[in-house]
Amino acid sequence: MAHTNRLSVLVLSALLAATSLAAAQAYPTHHPFNTGQSIQPFFDGWTRNDDGTFQFHFAYLNRNYAEEIEVPVGPNNQVSPGAPDQGQPTYFYPRQHSGMFSVTVPADLGEGQVIWEVTAHGASYKAVGWLLPEWEIDPNPGDNRTPPDVLAANQAPTLTVTKTATASVGTAVTLQATVSDDGIPEPRPFTGGGGNVTPTFEREEGGPTLPFNVPQIHNPHRPTRQRVAQVNVTWTQIRGPVGARLKAAGDEDPSMVATFAAPGAYLFRVEASDGPATVTEFVEVTVR
Repeated sequence: MAHTNRLSVLVLSALLAATSLAAAQAYPTHHPFNTGQSIQPFFDGWTRNDDGTFQFHFAYLNRNYAEEIEVPVGPNNQVSPGAPDQGQPTYFYPRQHSGMFSVTVPADLGEGQVIWEVTAHGASYKAVGWLLPEWEIDPNPGDNRTPPDVLAANQAPTLTVTKTATASVGTAVTLQATVSDDGIPEPRPFTGGGGNVTPTFEREEGGPTLPFNVPQIHNPHRPTRQRVAQVNVTWTQIRGPVGARLKAAGDEDPSMVATFAAPGAYLFRVEASDGPATVTEFVEVTVR
């Protein structure tokens, strides 16, 4: 009996040791991938246009938790069939972002497809869109959350931007915008702004040491949102090098103070939404 107990203890000890070794070897996989990962484009669905054509909507997942990536239009970032450049992003924020661009396809597309292919860090992935009935989406989900009488009375926000600007690396420049709205519908609580504050782990004096596998927590770079005149205003970088940073010019001000880490041609999409209605403008910035 003692021999059996001793054997059980030895087996249990071996299993625990193997588990500890496996955990130690797997330690890097406990953490999100900050850099070096690929980009997965994906098909967001399709909508109908009044003239009988269709819009194919695309999104992406940058698998990195911290790394921003620029992939110029060309062999590594192309849409087919047709011209390789069909308005797709060349700048990719970390993580997942929907509704990044759309492609107009003809009414007689039938079983035809639109393919967006992106290669990053040596890995190529495709998004394939076609007119599968299950993939038809609502062009404006905000309509479904708005009472019909409010929807009928609502007027879209007005949005005006300075469409072109020039800047220098390292020097702040203000990208001008103005917005107004009729106040219909009543605004929902605002969830944008500066984003979450990244927590920190600090050891109390005399307290236990921190474990080696504390998960990494990141606050990745994202589009910039501001609430102005009861309207949500979102600035999204679509093209240009990595390192551009936008900050609201002030409270209740849709303009942005921008700084750039590299020269190049930048494109920002500006959206003003009151919920049911959204208006969109684009700002091009040349940085020398």
